Amino acid sequence: MLSEPQQTSADIEFDLAGIRVRVSAWFWAAAALLGWNICHAYASGDQRMLLQMLVIWIGVVFVSILVHEMGHALAYRSFGQSSHVVLYHFGGLAIPDTWNRRHLGPTQRLLVSAAGPLAQLALAALVVVGLKLTGHAVPFPINVISSKLGLYIGREISSPQIYALFDFLLYVNVFWPLLNLIPVPPLDGGQIAREGMLSLGIADAARIAGMIGVVVGGAVAWWGYTRHEPFLGIMFAMLAASCFQELSAGNPPWRRWN
Repeated sequence: MLSEPQQTSADIEFDLAGIRVRVSAWFWAAAALLGWNICHAYASGDQRMLLQMLVIWIGVVFVSILVHEMGHALAYRSFGQSSHVVLYHFGGLAIPDTWNRRHLGPTQRLLVSAAGPLAQLALAALVVVGLKLTGHAVPFPINVISSKLGLYIGREISSPQIYALFDFLLYVNVFWPLLNLIPVPPLDGGQIAREGMLSLGIADAARIAGMIGVVVGGAVAWWGYTRHEPFLGIMFAMLAASCFQELSAGNPPWRRWN
């Protein structure tokens, strides 16, 4: 599920900041499928509007996941490790090209894992600051935070396309990195949990993190199913099952990728 996909002639490749990026052809279809319901709600039956919203959504997902994986890749590079980025149907991967003989320590690996979600949250913060500086209300997706910070106060964005752009940007770059920080391997939160325990000298950190992943992943899956969030439920059920299978096999519950 989290392996690098085979390269095809339909993939797009480019370099960004000296880091090789490959976008799998399946990435675009998966992004469109993820955004279908929210774009359909925006369009209200208008097929032309639906197409516009899908284009905006796919563009936001592309930029957001690229920012996430570039966060990992740049963190790798800061520790002397080269890597490349792959965007595919399950999101993205920052994959080391070859393991540096100067092996990264637990604290360094923790920082690499944290760099992706933090990059997305930083992007969300920039969007919020930009909208507030221009006097606009911010479509922040967490009502409690919005009310306390007064983010809903300001001029409304008149264009539905531009409003959707900022709405999608904040939704993807707030909720998705927070989900990624849930301590379920191989999500970043699971890797952070393992590396944090290793940095404290806990020798069985990988197995403990896997056990946490089974429990927490199962709990989030149940929450998703009961709250009518089937994709969330399916994803975390698969992650919890993967952790359980790896624990049963006696293997570390994730690859050392981000």
